[in-house]
Amino acid sequence: MRGRSPPSLRRGGRAPHGAGGAGRGIYGVGLPIRSPGPGAAQVRGAGPALGPGGEFDRIRNILRDLPPQPGSRVGPGDDAAVLSDGVVLSTDLTVEGVHFRLDWISPEEAGGRAVVAALSDLAAMAAEPIGVLVSLAVPEAGPGPEPFMAGVRERIDEMGIPLLGGDLTRSPGPVILDAVVVGRVESPLLRAGARPGDALWVTGTLGGAAAAVAAWTSDGVPHPEFRERFARPRARIPEARWLRERCALSAGLDLSDGLAGDAAHLAAASGVGVLLRGGTLPVHPRFREGKADGDGSGALECALHGGEDYELLLAAPQGEMEPWVEEFRRSFDLSLTRVGEVMAGEGVWILHGDNEEPMRVERGGWDHFRGMPWESGGEG
Repeated sequence: MRGRSPPSLRRGGRAPHGAGGAGRGIYGVGLPIRSPGPGAAQVRGAGPALGPGGEFDRIRNILRDLPPQPGSRVGPGDDAAVLSDGVVLSTDLTVEGVHFRLDWISPEEAGGRAVVAALSDLAAMAAEPIGVLVSLAVPEAGPGPEPFMAGVRERIDEMGIPLLGGDLTRSPGPVILDAVVVGRVESPLLRAGARPGDALWVTGTLGGAAAAVAAWTSDGVPHPEFRERFARPRARIPEARWLRERCALSAGLDLSDGLAGDAAHLAAASGVGVLLRGGTLPVHPRFREGKADGDGSGALECALHGGEDYELLLAAPQGEMEPWVEEFRRSFDLSLTRVGEVMAGEGVWILHGDNEEPMRVERGGWDHFRGMPWESGGEG
């Protein structure tokens, strides 16, 4: 079980804020910030090793005393469950007004992005898709179920993935889509396994989806390329499997919560620290060209904290990925960028210049439960 943390899409919601980089510390490769905390390793009774945040405190509390599951190779806390026979399972919930708005995107786009968000969990595990099941609840007033399911069908047909079933019911309020994905994998790529000294790599560019949300929530109009990143994301399944076959990847996951938030999950699962190099982050080129029309937020903030890019964050030994960068680009018309290193210690840190000190990144991605009246924080 894991929470997908998109930007806030509530009506009147605010765009992503700047990074809260409180705390400083100097360290280099192999020099610990401090010893990993008790949440860095998977401990029975502690819940899954996830990054910080109220949403993930709730998940830890729910799963705190979950006993070992016979027949399960990978349980809660990673991007998907893996059974002993290599079957991979994941589910992803999409709610109107939380994950999308119909005055921003069409019903077809909403259905398509919901199923892609779920399929991205298979990409995170480097799994081969078997099929999807989609449950849909729609209100009486509105476009009805057909256009949402047409969007689902369009996206899975593009990837040659069958629709295996689902459920349909009436909603008293928002449109709700739940996508269950099924895949298979012999050797799953896990969040745990990153080691100090590993290099960190990201596929594609970051921040485009968050820039679209920032524009909409600021009463602006996003650049068409930003809108496309939000409305029609891609699950990097072929890319993940291509890299898995050629490179000795240590760990990985998909970027649904923003680079900072997902790097925190990788750090917690692996019991390590992460150093991101701000100057190397592959922000969407429209930011670099100064054409982020009405984006309402900065490139770094969108890349670090925006979420829903659905690119891959991968850890690999030094020198492992470099020989494949150009062939990867030619094969997929997609960049592969080194963005940092894995360190001894804990947490996520960012370095903005070679002569500056790293700053602790205290804020992750969007937290669904931040500010809830029953959210006390600090649990888990």
